[in-house]
Amino acid sequence: MHNHRTTAFTSLFLLLLLPGFTADALVNMRDFGIQGDGETDETAAIQRAVDNAEAGMLVFPRGDYRITDTIEIHLTERGRTGVTGADGSARIIMDGPGPAFRFVGTHDGTANPGSVSGETWDLERTPRLSNIEIVGAHPEADGVAFVRTMQSIVEGVLIRDVRHGVHYIERNRNTILERSHIYNCSGVGVFFDNVNLHQANVTGNHISYCDGGGIRVEGGEIRNLQITGNDIEYNYDEDADASADVWIDAQDGSVREGTIASNTIQARRSPGGANIRFEAPDHDGQSPVGMWAITGNLIGSQETNIHLKNASGVSVAGNHIYTAGTRTIHIDGSRSVTISGNSMDQEHNLNDDLPNGVLVEDSTGVILQGNVLTDAFAGSEEAGGAVEIRTSAGTLVSGNQLLGAGHRGVW
Repeated sequence: MHNHRTTAFTSLFLLLLLPGFTADALVNMRDFGIQGDGETDETAAIQRAVDNAEAGMLVFPRGDYRITDTIEIHLTERGRTGVTGADGSARIIMDGPGPAFRFVGTHDGTANPGSVSGETWDLERTPRLSNIEIVGAHPEADGVAFVRTMQSIVEGVLIRDVRHGVHYIERNRNTILERSHIYNCSGVGVFFDNVNLHQANVTGNHISYCDGGGIRVEGGEIRNLQITGNDIEYNYDEDADASADVWIDAQDGSVREGTIASNTIQARRSPGGANIRFEAPDHDGQSPVGMWAITGNLIGSQETNIHLKNASGVSVAGNHIYTAGTRTIHIDGSRSVTISGNSMDQEHNLNDDLPNGVLVEDSTGVILQGNVLTDAFAGSEEAGGAVEIRTSAGTLVSGNQLLGAGHRGVW
């Protein structure tokens, strides 16, 4: 028989070895009558511990903790709070709709220190979820949600078999998501959902097998989103009209100032699929999506590898991009876009005569320079080619190597 007391003691002992941890700073959730047997509904007991425990770090010793409703963490009432799973050994089973944990603050300012209230600094800053597993046991179960928080941190977590993994809602500032596994979501892995958010870092994660997108921005106002060093794979839905591993949707919002760098981003070809998709409505003046650098990534295996729809101010440089069922890069209704120093080929599908290629249409101020494009079969005997430019102005094609084009190099 497993000795829960020994496990709890060992987990707490390991935490006490970490810098900054003292016994007074920790709450052992077992002290509130929580079983951790994977069968008992622990919702009320966990919520009671959250509402009444004085210490800031809520520790779940090794075990399986089944809940049927969201654990609400209201930071103004509870004070500075972290939730941890004792070095990854604890599992939360979310057997109800909504997020397993919801951190709620009151911050309504910006990232400017002068706009942050004393209450936020004293009670709410840096809510943290770390070293714990959340697994969904309900079709509408989510992982964790953050609402009006300042400097939230998610690190070292495993979130799987849920709808949305990490969900940012309403307004947040200075978020960090790192070293985590977001896996097998029926919705979105990391969802910026009509949120007003500045300064967000998504770094060093595995985000895979999420039907609604690996990382998705939908609406809201986003500034300074950095997506770096992640493995973002197989985020597609064969039954949907469209899908994408990284999906920046500014149809009803504004998403500007960002970086997608040093990631592996790949999937399988699916209807309307893209590895990276930026989209905005037709506009006059400044585009609601732009000022982005896509640099140093490995990007491959989708209908379209990179799709820029009505974007402006985008640099695509130094990537290896491979195996496009339709187009390697599709620039549509965009301006001030540079495509330089990329290698583009059919590395995984030689001799399949896939279209690949670059399509620029209804755009202005586009530069394609210093790229290698190999084995592109876009176009037909009558029209089209490896690089195709339609109804566009101010477009420069210079210094590229177009090798083994199926029909013609430039149309």
